[in-house]
Amino acid sequence: MKPIGKHLLFLPLWILAIALGMAFDVRDVLSADNATAGEATAEDRDARERLLDMAGFIAGAKTFGVTVRSGYDAIQEDGQRIEFGEKRRITLRRPDHIRVEAERSDGDRGLILFDGKVLTAFKADDNVFAQQDRNATVDEMLVYMVRDLRLTMPLARMFHTGFRDSLEKLLTSVSFVEENYLFDVPTDHLAVRSDNVDLQVWVSRGEQPLPRRVVITYKNEPGQPQFWAELSDWNFSPAVTEASFSFTPPPGAEKIPLLVPARKKGALPMQEGGAQ
Repeated sequence: MKPIGKHLLFLPLWILAIALGMAFDVRDVLSADNATAGEATAEDRDARERLLDMAGFIAGAKTFGVTVRSGYDAIQEDGQRIEFGEKRRITLRRPDHIRVEAERSDGDRGLILFDGKVLTAFKADDNVFAQQDRNATVDEMLVYMVRDLRLTMPLARMFHTGFRDSLEKLLTSVSFVEENYLFDVPTDHLAVRSDNVDLQVWVSRGEQPLPRRVVITYKNEPGQPQFWAELSDWNFSPAVTEASFSFTPPPGAEKIPLLVPARKKGALPMQEGGAQ
């Protein structure tokens, strides 16, 4: 076994964090309280329904694939914003299969696989991987990664079957901005507010109300950093087999432990973590 410092054993966990990122922090799926909505116009009520239809459509899909290109602000000590990015291809087959291929802007590549029984995190550049046996659904695995592994995963909510219900509880207002024609299909540009974040989402018109772009502003964090994501190549009949979710180590790959961070005394793990 090579030294821990040399291999940075938490890097597989970091891959999980960047690879499974989605709209709000998934921990709120279990802890959101109902928000009181103010007076809304008919247009705003329609916008709210559009947003919830989008969330319900994704939550109800049995299988899908999507490419996500995203970027996020890293606020420096002097207040300067530095943006980092990543690209992911995500394939999900409910109830218990998910595959995430990730590449960061610095070239680092990673792979996450879960087949309902084994969770695998692979870092291609170091040719190391970690595995953990765990019988779970995708929903349960997402919550486990936040509650027990204490990962911060913006946008993870989009993969959870509770996406619609939890989003409805969190939002405090939804407004229609405009109909946007800059994508390959017309989209409705919606502005959403919650207690912790401001969200903009562009939802495609038609039979499949899909998010095409998302911008999140963490308004309560220092410097109000933003996260953005463009979602493309949606496919609700991806060509996948069991082999798509299983891992065969490449030649020379080293298996390393998947460490579970120790919980802080008295901490509520589902309430920890911040913006990307």
